[in-house]
Amino acid sequence: MSELRTRPSDNAFPPTAGVSREGRFFPQGQSPDPSPVAPSLYALDWLNFFVAALLMGFGPFVGLYLADRGWVPANVGLILTVSGLAGLLTQIPAGELIDVVRAKRVLVGAGIAAITLGILLLGLRQDFFSVFAAAVIQGMASSVIGPGIAAISLGLVGHRALARRLGRNQCLASVGGLTAAGMMGLAGYLLPIRDIFLLTAALGLPALLVLARIRASDIHFARSCGASDLHPTELQRVGRSALLKDHRLATFAGCLFLFQLANASLLPLVAQSLARTEGSWSSLILSGIIVVPQIIVVLLAPWVGRTAETWGRRPLLLIGLGVLPIRSAFFAMTADPAPLVAVQMLDGLTGATLGVLTPLVIADLTKGTGRFNLAQGLVGTLSVIGAALSTAVTGFVAASYGQMAGFWAVTAVGLLAVAILWIFMPETKE
Repeated sequence: MSELRTRPSDNAFPPTAGVSREGRFFPQGQSPDPSPVAPSLYALDWLNFFVAALLMGFGPFVGLYLADRGWVPANVGLILTVSGLAGLLTQIPAGELIDVVRAKRVLVGAGIAAITLGILLLGLRQDFFSVFAAAVIQGMASSVIGPGIAAISLGLVGHRALARRLGRNQCLASVGGLTAAGMMGLAGYLLPIRDIFLLTAALGLPALLVLARIRASDIHFARSCGASDLHPTELQRVGRSALLKDHRLATFAGCLFLFQLANASLLPLVAQSLARTEGSWSSLILSGIIVVPQIIVVLLAPWVGRTAETWGRRPLLLIGLGVLPIRSAFFAMTADPAPLVAVQMLDGLTGATLGVLTPLVIADLTKGTGRFNLAQGLVGTLSVIGAALSTAVTGFVAASYGQMAGFWAVTAVGLLAVAILWIFMPETKE
């Protein structure tokens, strides 16, 4: 088994030392003082809430808005593709940058400001160049914001407390996304669609304000990039090629690629099936299929963070990945809306487990390497590629062999991801 670590684990504290509740080291004779980090943790709570709400501005409402402005479907699809490609191409460079730069708050703040600018462009201008620029800005900024918040979280609480912290992050992000979706839906009903984006852009200000309340001194630089903090005078990093040689990281990334290859096309297949069977009720049923899992994520994400410390990561990963083939097989067998919504609740379990465990497992595998964020970029790139290929591959299967064959293809790919994880992926928790 290839191993990335070059120094002892930061669990290897001398017996004369202790660890605070936040996972911070303190010498013998000193009590842990959580007060310097507590305000930063509260600010991180709100940062997750506002950032998720802000990112909702580039969600499903973009297609609706552009169509309302008379854009043809081909151009709408092109804009969404451009945004995805911008995110794909910047995942790895963004990870490298986050590892190197000490001022991680500045990077995240720049990403938030860029997203706000992109949303304002959408709200104020509808010409092709402005919308194209907004899509590129959104894709690039998203590559920085998500990994940047994970790095700040690791730098604040350390590896011991990371699981619970990530569970809290995921919970608050889901609450923020649901709140913004409700706010945008109400605004779209009462106001012109354009005003949705102007209201959403206003969320950039509180996001920047709460980011500023995270104290830079509370973010431990070595821990935030996965380096050992036993030698604070020097920051040791392994070579970049070492990440590619670790079969555990490759296995994990491959499983997420297969998961996204199957999962990203599942809701479009369900939407097409509902459109044929339910007619005018299809949009309402689809809304329930989207919203209900997010509520489940809010409820389960803290539990996943706690349970990852007792059960370990691997059992929860198997559960999260295993839900996908169950859902797709059920969708292949029925188009009855009531059972569809009930089974789709399982997607909330997948969202909670993968949302919490993806950065957590990467942190486990890169501990002591100084390459935590670069590894996030590598895994994120493969996930984005899988999602991008998903609709094309599954759409071809469905067009050639029928809708049911599309669902069974998703089921087969999902089962392959579970099998690979079961056979080749070891437990990563020490």
